[in-house]
Amino acid sequence: MPSTTEIRTKPLKSRTRRTILKAGGTLLVSVLTPMPALASQLLAVRVWPSEDYTRVTLENDSNLKVSHFIVKNPERLVVDIEGIDLNSTIKDLVAKIQPNDPYIKQVRVGQNRPSVVRLVFDLKEEIKPQVFTLEPIGDYKYRFVIDLYPAAPADPIAALIQKGNWPKDLPAEAPPALAEAKPDNKAAAAEDDTPVAKATPANEPKLQLTRMITIALDPGHGGEDPGAIGARGNREKDVVLSIAKRLKKKIEEQPNMRVMLTRDADFFVPLGMRVQKARKVQADLFVSIHADAFVQPTARGSSVFALSEKGASSTAARWLANKENSADMIGGVNIKTHDRQLASVLLDLSTTAQINDSLRVGKAVLNEIGGINKLHRGAVEQAGFAVLKAPDIPSILIETAFISNPEEEAKLTDNNYQDNMADAIMTGIKKYFAKNPPLAKNKLT
Repeated sequence: MPSTTEIRTKPLKSRTRRTILKAGGTLLVSVLTPMPALASQLLAVRVWPSEDYTRVTLENDSNLKVSHFIVKNPERLVVDIEGIDLNSTIKDLVAKIQPNDPYIKQVRVGQNRPSVVRLVFDLKEEIKPQVFTLEPIGDYKYRFVIDLYPAAPADPIAALIQKGNWPKDLPAEAPPALAEAKPDNKAAAAEDDTPVAKATPANEPKLQLTRMITIALDPGHGGEDPGAIGARGNREKDVVLSIAKRLKKKIEEQPNMRVMLTRDADFFVPLGMRVQKARKVQADLFVSIHADAFVQPTARGSSVFALSEKGASSTAARWLANKENSADMIGGVNIKTHDRQLASVLLDLSTTAQINDSLRVGKAVLNEIGGINKLHRGAVEQAGFAVLKAPDIPSILIETAFISNPEEEAKLTDNNYQDNMADAIMTGIKKYFAKNPPLAKNKLT
C-alpha cells in the first residue's frame, strides 16, 4: 500500500504537467495567430503638370496594391489604394493641383473602406492613364505613379509651326521644307580642322538658306529626376532648362530657324521619348544640354559628346554615359510602354554619316564654348549615350560645366554665364550649318 507521501505527490506532479502543457498551448496560439498588419506609411505626394502629360507620384515605405478605373460623363479617374489610411500627407494632394494643370480640374480624397483610400481625379478632357509602380532607387523609396496623357495628343509639327515665326521673304511657290539650301561659299571653303575664333558681329557667319532649319533642344533630367546637385543645392534640371530657354530665344531670332524643346517645364521625359520628339518634327539637329558632376569637387570644364558605335573614347566618357543613361530609372518610366519605345527608337542602328555629322557640329560648338569656359577635354568625346541614338539626326550632348565644382556651380547659376553659354552654342550651330547646309526634305515640316 502506498505511503501518504506518495499519494500526495502524484496529484502535484499531474497538476504541474497540466500547467506546463497549458502554458505551452498559449505560447503556440500566440505564435500562430497573426499580428495586426501595420498600415503602410505614405511619405510624400508630388505633382508634375505639363502640356505633354501630368504625373502624380505617391512615395511610400512599401509597395502599394492599387486599382483604377475610368468614369465617363463627366470624365473622372478613380484610384483605390489598399493598405493605407487617410492622413495629412495624402490630403496635401488636393492643394497640389494647380488651376492651370492641363488635365486635372481637382482631386478628391477619402477613406473608401477600412485600409483603402480612394482618389477621384476630376478631369478637363479625356485621358489615357498609365499607372505603374517603381522600385526603390537612389533617395527614393517605393513610388506609385499615375501618368495622365491626353487621349488625342497634339500634332507636334503643327504645334511647332504655330509657335514659330516663318520668314516673311520666302517665295510663296517654294515651301520652306522643299526649297533648296544654299551654302555660304566662303564658309564652305574653310577647312573643317581650322580652329574657329569666337564670333563677333563683324565676322559672324551668315546663313543663306531658303528652307527652315529645325533644331530640337533637350534640357536633361526634369521632374522626379533632379540630375546632379551642387554643394549649394542647385539642381542640374533647373540650370539646364534655363540655358535651353535662353538658347531657344536666340534660335527663334534667326530668320531661317525654328526650335522645339523636349521639355519646357519641370517634368520628366524618358530618353526614348526625347529622341522620338526630335524625329517627329524632322529635326535637323538634336542638342542635349546638361551640367556635369564627379565625385571629386575639383573636376571642372565644359565638354561636348557625340555617339560612339565602338565604345567610349575614354573611361570618363563611359562613366558619364552610364550615369546619364540611368535617368529613366530615376525619373521613372512605365516598362510596358518603354519596351516599345526602345524597339522603335533606341535600338535603331545609327549610321556612320550621322556620327560624322555629330562630330562636326560638336567641334564647332566646342570651339565656341572654349571661349567662355575652360574645356574639360580639348576634343569632342564619344560614348553610348541613349539620347543621341537618333539614326537620322546629328546629335550632340553638351556638359556646360561641373555643377559639382563650387566655382562652376556659381557660374551655372549666373545669368551672364548662362547667356554667354547660349550665345556660344548658337554661334557654333550657325557655323556648322554654314559649312554643312541641310538638304531639301521630301516632306513638309
